[in-house]
Amino acid sequence: MSKTLYEKYGGFRTVSRVVMTFYDKALESDQIGDYFEAVDMKRLIDHQTKFISAILGGPASYSDERLRQVHAPLELSHADYDEMAALLAEALAEHGFAPPDIQMVIAEIEARRAPIIGKGRG
Repeated sequence: MSKTLYEKYGGFRTVSRVVMTFYDKALESDQIGDYFEAVDMKRLIDHQTKFISAILGGPASYSDERLRQVHAPLELSHADYDEMAALLAEALAEHGFAPPDIQMVIAEIEARRAPIIGKGRG
């Protein structure tokens, strides 16, 4: 039986570090940094850690409908989403994820583009 990526890379501890690195990058980003100005970062980091854990095969799940509800007010663009995915890939690489595993994670993130971006947004 093969391990999930969550297990392979050390579970919650590693995911937590990846998420912290991701948000360090996101807050500095000219493209998406402004989205976090009035956000409870502790709460967001907790949710994002659970979300990335789920993506890696860990003990959490998020429905497309929940993703849609949470992100709809933000009116994110495809460029915002692309930036987020690129920063996440960088964070994963910095924490020792192998390129094929990073590609799998980004493919899972890409599979959730539609509910997060919504219809008709550029």
